[in-house]
Amino acid sequence: MSIPIYLCNEVVRELDFRAQCAFARAVGYDGLEIAPFTLGAAPHDLSAPMIREFRSVAHGEGMPVAGLHWLLAAPEGLSITTADDAVWRRTVEIGRRLVVLCAELEGRYLVHGSPGQRRLEAGKEIDGRDRAVAYFAAMAAEAEKAGVAYLVEPLARQDTAFINSVDDALGIVRTVGSPALGTMIDCYATAVDGGNVAALLRRWLPEQAVGHIHFNDANRRGPGQGDLDFAPIVDVLQEFGYRGAIGIEPFVYEPDGMACAARAIGYVRGLMEARGAH
Repeated sequence: MSIPIYLCNEVVRELDFRAQCAFARAVGYDGLEIAPFTLGAAPHDLSAPMIREFRSVAHGEGMPVAGLHWLLAAPEGLSITTADDAVWRRTVEIGRRLVVLCAELEGRYLVHGSPGQRRLEAGKEIDGRDRAVAYFAAMAAEAEKAGVAYLVEPLARQDTAFINSVDDALGIVRTVGSPALGTMIDCYATAVDGGNVAALLRRWLPEQAVGHIHFNDANRRGPGQGDLDFAPIVDVLQEFGYRGAIGIEPFVYEPDGMACAARAIGYVRGLMEARGAH
């Protein structure tokens, strides 16, 4: 079984885009998962020539853009839960444009984490949840048109109080009822909240509920740099014939981004070879 492994490009954001692609290819990644803010301060407003250039560079370096994540970090001031109608409408419009950007870069999925842009206001939690569901419904409709998947990411409780489990995310997915809307698993978020990643995968993979997985440790470093045992995770992915991809997404880069990224791909490739999931 061959599982593609993508580098979340903010890990090497100090490099220009061509250098990011060249580095990722050189150390063994299959492509890049793009954080839009690394493409510019207003990634939703990238011109058609700029998008073509990014796509051309990725193709030329043999590093396709697999998808987007960390969606709403730029521009500032966005929120899917706000009671401010103008801010919410702007967030929806920018979200739609990012879906289109993903498709134009030939990506296949968008991962919606963005904890700072989904905070629930005290005393307005129900309204905030309703607005978030409406946002995800709008993204699902746009994703259907664009032919991509939009994945709701459960995050750690220390990062957000809203959508902390696959059950939470699937509640929204089922409410919206679109085939383009799904969920995924982040190893750090699961582990730091006391969950067992392998057990979670064993529960949800048979139902085809999980479309993507981020590899990172509970200590926020890369896979292999902490105490989280990734061998059982790889075993479950192999056992159930996982058809998605792995995104390498550390948050703390030790000793630096490039070294962290190179170490992570070596560790995961070696582990997959040893476990027969290559």
